[in-house]
Amino acid sequence: MYIPHYYKNENVEEIKEFLAQHSFGILINQLDGKPWATHTPLELDKDSEGNDILVGHIAKANPQWRAFDPESKVLCIFNGPHAYISSSWYQEEEVPTWNYIAVHIYGTLKVLSEEETMSFLYKLVDKYEKDSDNPISLHDMSPQTLRQVKGVVGFTIKIEEIQAAYKLSQTRSQDHDRILEELQNRKDAGSQLIAKNMKESNS
Repeated sequence: MYIPHYYKNENVEEIKEFLAQHSFGILINQLDGKPWATHTPLELDKDSEGNDILVGHIAKANPQWRAFDPESKVLCIFNGPHAYISSSWYQEEEVPTWNYIAVHIYGTLKVLSEEETMSFLYKLVDKYEKDSDNPISLHDMSPQTLRQVKGVVGFTIKIEEIQAAYKLSQTRSQDHDRILEELQNRKDAGSQLIAKNMKESNS
């Protein structure tokens, strides 16, 4: 994606933390000559050689997997918070804009075996159930229920390129205090989270 240099984030550890917190992404490849996208959890992990990878799954009923090709790249998009920025908050006349955080990852995809897919699904469910009042585990489910795993395709994506845009009013330092005040006065979650990220980036 196009990222002006002052919005580009190249802090790998910060980006990894973002991916851990915003792992519900969009997987994009080409299917029959047109872009195809699926919204799905894409979990950051490492392979046996220590390379950073994403691990995910989609339904076999989804034709996207039939175009999975280890020789071609896929794109994964992860969206963070975003908020409208009114130029009425600026000291000088300017057009309004939008602050946001987004990460694009390019890589090559490898389809997992059924056994590998099941291992990933155990970890995925355990991760998101751990804070539940009554957590479930795939370990406790019947073989009949777990046969549903035959209806999904698991995969890993070897991360080959990361593009991270953190647009947080970096070019408006003279207006930061006013922008923060206005964002914090808004009730929507996007404005609150963008304000939080702006404060942290300046600390």
